[in-house]
Amino acid sequence: MSKRYAIAQLDALPPQPCPCGTARRAFGEEPEGVATAHLVDISDEPVAHYHAQHTEIYVVLEGEGSLELDGELVPVKPLTSVMIKPGCRHRAIGPLRILNVPVPAFEASDELFD
Repeated sequence: MSKRYAIAQLDALPPQPCPCGTARRAFGEEPEGVATAHLVDISDEPVAHYHAQHTEIYVVLEGEGSLELDGELVPVKPLTSVMIKPGCRHRAIGPLRILNVPVPAFEASDELFD
């Protein structure tokens, strides 16, 4: 019987570029594709983007800044949580580290730009 759980040490995963900075992505290999978890360090030049298929839940872990959500700037600080629904153009701004949980699992083809 296969295990009914998976464990990832997010800070030990290799960083990958993303529109907001660098992401360390876990659980992308899970066959069910239920969700993934990303530890994201926001860069100085985040790029607004959106997703057609998945919802993202951002949890601010460190820092203070803003999220730009469909053109509106929303201030955030540690433990602020935001649900970003499909179609919402967004980017994080400021020296932030966030936990991002895409549902369903992240697919690079669903990272869209205007």
